[in-house]
Amino acid sequence: MTQHMQDLADQIVHLQSELDREIEARRKVLGVTLSAELVGFEQGIVAEQRAVRMKVSRFLAESSFGATVTAPIIYSLIVPLLLVDLWVGLYQAICFRVYGIARVRRADYIIFDRQHLAYLNWIEALNCLFCAYGNGLVGYVREISSRTEQYWCPIKHALKVHDPHRRYHQFLEYGDADGYRARLATFRDQLRSTTP
Repeated sequence: MTQHMQDLADQIVHLQSELDREIEARRKVLGVTLSAELVGFEQGIVAEQRAVRMKVSRFLAESSFGATVTAPIIYSLIVPLLLVDLWVGLYQAICFRVYGIARVRRADYIIFDRQHLAYLNWIEALNCLFCAYGNGLVGYVREISSRTEQYWCPIKHALKVHDPHRRYHQFLEYGDADGYRARLATFRDQLRSTTP
């Protein structure tokens, strides 16, 4: 990686940190408080949220026909998602131990908290649970996959990758044969801790 590329990567990390601070400031404006991993609201905000909750009967009446008809198809994804979750968990438990790769904490990716929002009815809360599980699982699998890629093949593609994982920018350039032979062990050693 050239110095300019490293500088750009550092800027991305800096901007992500700045965005995180802005998000936290916005949460404070909305009355959200975080204590350890517990989320709460300032007194009175929950009552305001309940006042805008839509009744289930109105929610269903205002839902489009397409949304109602496709809901069972969407929710049927729970079966393959559960299978992927189980299989990837087994894969990581076996292979990461053998290779000495730090295991990915599932709880860092699959986060259930939105269903507690007082302005959601039970259908909206269920939808939030499903999306939290599906998207969290994809993030969990992506991190496991990125660590696997770093262990076996830390080489960038010749073609542009849309939305690469966070480890990708540190990988070796396509065609860097000397770098691959010289640095593969270093890439593998980096995986013994949970930092990229």
